[in-house]
Amino acid sequence: MLRVTAHARRVERIVSYIAAMRRAVVLLLVTIGMAACSAGNGGSTDTSAPGATTTRPDSMSTLPDTTLPDTTLPNATSPASTAPATGPTTTLDPLVARPFDVFVPSSYDEATAMPLVVLLHGYTASGSLQELYFQFQPLAEERGFLYVHPDGTTDVLGEQFWNATDACCGFISTVDDSAYLALLVEQVQTEYNVDPKRIFFVGHSNGGFMSYRMACDHSGMVAAVASLAGATFADPDECGVQEPVSVLQIHGTDDSTIAFEGGSILGRVFPSAATTADTWATYDECGSETTVEENALDLVAEIEGAESSRTVYSECPDGVGVELWTIHGGVHVPGRTQDMSTGIIDFLFAHPKP
Repeated sequence: MLRVTAHARRVERIVSYIAAMRRAVVLLLVTIGMAACSAGNGGSTDTSAPGATTTRPDSMSTLPDTTLPDTTLPNATSPASTAPATGPTTTLDPLVARPFDVFVPSSYDEATAMPLVVLLHGYTASGSLQELYFQFQPLAEERGFLYVHPDGTTDVLGEQFWNATDACCGFISTVDDSAYLALLVEQVQTEYNVDPKRIFFVGHSNGGFMSYRMACDHSGMVAAVASLAGATFADPDECGVQEPVSVLQIHGTDDSTIAFEGGSILGRVFPSAATTADTWATYDECGSETTVEENALDLVAEIEGAESSRTVYSECPDGVGVELWTIHGGVHVPGRTQDMSTGIIDFLFAHPKP
C-alpha cells in the first residue's frame, strides 16, 4: 500500500508539474508574440549566428511533455542514452551517443577568450525545452558567450534526468553525469577559446541539483552556478568542494514540487533554499551576516510588482558571491520575466574565478 501511495503521489506531481510548465511556456510565447507584433516584422527573428549549431523548436507540438524533479524507481535498470540531436553535433569519447550542440555568437573571435554557460534541464525536460523557457541564446548573441544546453540520459520510464545529488535524481543510476559534463567542457575548450575563469552552470529543478554537483565535484573549473528550484546535498560532507564557487539560489515560496523549506523525494531528503545558500556561504568562507533587500527583483510575470527579495551574504572572499533570491508566492515553474534571465547572466559574469 505504501508503494502504491508513493507512486500515486509521484504521478500527481508529474501531472501538476507538466501543467505548470505548459502555462509558463505559453505565457512566454504570448509575450514573445506580442513583442514580435509590436515590432511589425510579421514573424519570428532568427538570433542564431553564422555557423551556430543550436536549434529551437518551432511550435509547442515539437516540445516533450516536460519536467519533474525525481527519477528512477527503486527497481530501475541502467538508463538508456538519449537520441542524438539533429544537426551538426560534437560527440564525446569514451562517453558515446551523448552529442551536444554549441551556440557560437557572431562576435566570437578565436583570438579572444569567451565565457561558457552550460544550461541543465529539469527531469523529463530537454535542453531545447529549457532554452525555450530561459531564452539564454539571444543573450549569448547579445552579450557574447558560448552556450550549451545538453540532454541527460533516460531512466526506466523513458524520462531524461541528471544523476545529481543523493536526493535528485539518479538514485541507483550508474551514469556519471559529473564526468560527462566535465568532458563536455573540455571538448568545448579544445574547439573554442573558452575563458577558464568564466565557466558557469545554470539549472532548473533536477538541473539545479546537478549544477550544485558540478560545483562540488569540479570547483577548480566552475566559477559560479545558478539554480532555480534546485538544492545542494543534504549532507555537507557529500560535497567535495576544494575552492570557492559563487552561488545564486532562486526559489519560490509556493513551490509544491521542490519545497522552499526543504523536504524529500521518495524518502531522500533535500535541504531548504536558505540552508542551501547557508551551506555554500560556509563552503566559500563567507561571513555569517546577510543583507536582505525586500521587493528588490521582478522575476515573475504573473505576480504584480517586484515580488522577490534578495539576500546577500557578507564578507565573502574577493570575487566570490552567495545570494538567495526568494520569489514570494512563486511556484516551481514561474512565468519568468526577462529580468530573471538577464539577472542570472549578470550574477554569473560578476563572479569569475579570481
